[in-house]
Amino acid sequence: MEKNLKISVFCGSRSGNNPLYTQAAQELGRLFVQNNITLIFGGGSIGLMGAMADEMALLHGNIIGVLPKFFNAEAVGHKNVTEMIPVNSMSERKNIMADISDGFIALPGGIGTMDELFEVLTYSQLHLHEKPVGLLNTARFYDGLLLQLNTMVDEGFLYTRHYRMLLQDSLPDRLLQQMLDYTYSQDNAWLQKIKHE
Repeated sequence: MEKNLKISVFCGSRSGNNPLYTQAAQELGRLFVQNNITLIFGGGSIGLMGAMADEMALLHGNIIGVLPKFFNAEAVGHKNVTEMIPVNSMSERKNIMADISDGFIALPGGIGTMDELFEVLTYSQLHLHEKPVGLLNTARFYDGLLLQLNTMVDEGFLYTRHYRMLLQDSLPDRLLQQMLDYTYSQDNAWLQKIKHE
């Protein structure tokens, strides 16, 4: 990955029960500013997404929100973004975030975060993009998910090489370094096979 990057962050619109989640979001925000990385996020002022955007705004970082129009922008929209992009649907939001981003990171979150994470990871598997996808496993939040993915590998539903496309670490600085060092690799034989079956 090159400098002046845009990275989408998927995370909860709630803060969760462990203060370490908020601390990690804030630390990632500081790292984005230090590395001149633009945050692409869901546009909200609440939860982990709000915590990261707040931290970046304090440090004059670049922040782009993508907020569906059916949300009350006055109530939930972040007031200190560099740019807010209004969209008509959740699908449009995901598509725009995917198109304008150079990579993706998932912090702790709920069903919406899982939806966003697995969509971009599936697109990576299918060679629809070559961007890094990272999982910030703060306080072992994602241990259960990683165990399930390993079960998918063991039971023959997921190739090990595709599982390894998901970069993962418990510390924001180490995960971000993995993102910056990422080189996309794809098994073209597997891809050709599924396209012709």
